[in-house]
Amino acid sequence: MSVIVLAGMIGAGKSSYTELLASSLESKAFYEEIQDNALLEKFYEDPKRWAFALQIYFLNTRFRSIKAALTDKHNVLDRSIYEDALFTQINYENGNMSKAEMATYLDLLSNMMEELDGMPKKAPDLLIYLRGSLDTVLTRIKKRGRSYEQIQEHPELFAYYKQLHSRYDDWFASYDKSPTLLIPIDEIDISDPADAEKVIALVKKHL
Repeated sequence: MSVIVLAGMIGAGKSSYTELLASSLESKAFYEEIQDNALLEKFYEDPKRWAFALQIYFLNTRFRSIKAALTDKHNVLDRSIYEDALFTQINYENGNMSKAEMATYLDLLSNMMEELDGMPKKAPDLLIYLRGSLDTVLTRIKKRGRSYEQIQEHPELFAYYKQLHSRYDDWFASYDKSPTLLIPIDEIDISDPADAEKVIALVKKHL
């Protein structure tokens, strides 16, 4: 039973990697719930009003996904509970969440992590960090075309993306739940079959 989780910036390509790896490894894919998440667009419109609700929503859905993944045979998750606190911390630092809301979130996260510690399989077999330059992820955000994510329509998002991007390497360095693999997405493009094969071989080697 192999559990793989993807991590990385907004726009890094986690869903594409999940699709590739799940297909290649004959695994089940777990995708982040974006299309049915009414809170996400509301957050981009008014972060101070919706940050706490959005983070609780994501925490709940990611907890549900990782629980299911850790009891399934083979699977790949396009984002997991392990990096959720990074987004919440930035929202707190930016004044989008109160001290009481942050404390409530951290208490709930701690409680959920204790539940995972009690499961037969306690952590993923591999976390894959998709690391790329800010220019690369901004280009990909623009390409996928979600209107509420676009800097052209919401110039204030540039500072948020830059801040989030600047924190990911430190988050990855502190992650200690499982073995890890770093993939440089500036150099690798899995839409190229040759690069896709390289990634599949690399992941199989690390597993």
